[in-house]
Amino acid sequence: MKAAVLLTEGFEEIEFSTIVDILRRAGVDVVIVGLKEGEITGSHGIRMIPDVPLDGIEASDLDAVVLPGGFPGFMNLSQNERVIKLVKEMYSEQKYVAAICGAPFVLSQAGILEGKRATIHPSGREMLTGARYIDDRVVVDGKVVTSQGPGTAMEFSLKLVEMWAGEHKVEEVNKEVLAKL
Repeated sequence: MKAAVLLTEGFEEIEFSTIVDILRRAGVDVVIVGLKEGEITGSHGIRMIPDVPLDGIEASDLDAVVLPGGFPGFMNLSQNERVIKLVKEMYSEQKYVAAICGAPFVLSQAGILEGKRATIHPSGREMLTGARYIDDRVVVDGKVVTSQGPGTAMEFSLKLVEMWAGEHKVEEVNKEVLAKL
């Protein structure tokens, strides 16, 4: 399993770090994809360096794409044509598309949430045009996974592990991290 986790200015640090950490602990090949090369600063001043720039990956090389939220991170993702194109390609190729916090808005902008069950940070509920909003911490509809925010990042990440590697892998990872399941 190979997953791209997108990184842009204003990303939510808890979400980003939790997703990358938990997926790597589970053995997922995670590539951190930056909307620019070099250092990228999160919404709370933490800096990260991506593995590759967005132009360095193709949907055909991936099994999943994961979008952290954060402000203005999710807006930066939603305004990038290459991000929208990648999300549409991944969805049309029946690959996994996952987003947390404000980032489900990006999925809505890409037009892939039409009629799908989804969630978003409660403050962005009206941004989920076309989706059937569900007020749950993590929502799965086929290969589209959405979640509500930093406090749900662990559940979101472990749900991805469950879907991609099985419940036994969730148990194995949780022996290390001790999440309340």
